Amino acid sequence: MQINHAARLEKLRQIAGVDAVILAPGTNMEYFTGLQFHLSERPTLAILTPDGQLSFIIPYLEVIKLQQRPDLDARLFSWTDTDGYEGAFRAAVADLGLAGKTLGMDGLTVRVTELLAFQQAEPSVKSAAVERQIIRILAMKAPDEIAAMRRAVQISEAALEKMLAWVRPGLTERAIADYLMEQMRALGSEGAAFEPLIQTGPNSALPHGMLTDRALGADEFLLVDYGGRFEGYPADITRTFCLGKPTAEMQKIYDTVLAANEAAIRTAGPGVAMGAVDKAARDVIVAAGYGEYFTHRTGHGLGLGGHELIPQIAENVTDLLEPGMSFTIEPGIYVPGLGGVRIEDDVVVTETGLDVLTSFPKKSLSR
Repeated sequence: MQINHAARLEKLRQIAGVDAVILAPGTNMEYFTGLQFHLSERPTLAILTPDGQLSFIIPYLEVIKLQQRPDLDARLFSWTDTDGYEGAFRAAVADLGLAGKTLGMDGLTVRVTELLAFQQAEPSVKSAAVERQIIRILAMKAPDEIAAMRRAVQISEAALEKMLAWVRPGLTERAIADYLMEQMRALGSEGAAFEPLIQTGPNSALPHGMLTDRALGADEFLLVDYGGRFEGYPADITRTFCLGKPTAEMQKIYDTVLAANEAAIRTAGPGVAMGAVDKAARDVIVAAGYGEYFTHRTGHGLGLGGHELIPQIAENVTDLLEPGMSFTIEPGIYVPGLGGVRIEDDVVVTETGLDVLTSFPKKSLSR
């Protein structure tokens, strides 16, 4: 994927109301600069000032990464483990003219450690939270980003096909997860977007459970929430199965979640309120008598960082969907002691409607 980081940085520079924007290691720094650093005890920050100058406060041992990126034309304030990072912060504040200025920070990723280091270097430095402005830039996906997610979905769905041909009662959740990850890697995934959630029987009633050594039984729910990555971009897919014959109650729950998923997909599109998509799914589940068992939002933004803050497909959110926004649609019902069903698709808003990236069959619970 050919990425124009200069164009991305220009959008970041246009954030209003601040005198510089600070990025910490993670998705934001990778998106705007293409650089990946570990978030560790060694503070590492990118600083973008209004004149378009990109600077880094960076441990000396990481300087080589910047030397390999002359296109960024970045200014470095490096520091060693012997000297400590305080001097680099003082030099950056002085040389970049940040005294008395307001620094825009992603409050979800910049730590108190870095904020205090700026304030100790110059007490007049102020801060402002700009995470929503940053994530709004990330939320508007370019065609190559969508293509990467589409490929991640294709790889992931092919791996699920292989897993379903292999899986049988008696296998543990961990064993099933390991096999699924092996298949994704073999098919070209760069790795898992997150640790797969393989939840069997009553464990599937936990919306965010953990892998266990519980063995899958016949005639019970098998919930698979997983996704691979391609060129950094993820898939995030959930399907629920029953290896055998489900009870009438299990089938009713599944049919209700499927109807909710389809209702949300029909509703979503450009100019539609995010909360309206959630309501479309939630109304189906409430009408079926399972409202108390749908305990989370209908979907979340999807992109380089996996879960993204925008769009938020949740109750009463009045913000409107726009072309280029990508997100999940994943209603669920979770009944303690019995189990749960979630059906999750990945979608992108287009100029005229919705592009559903996922296509793995979901009409049938039984396998």
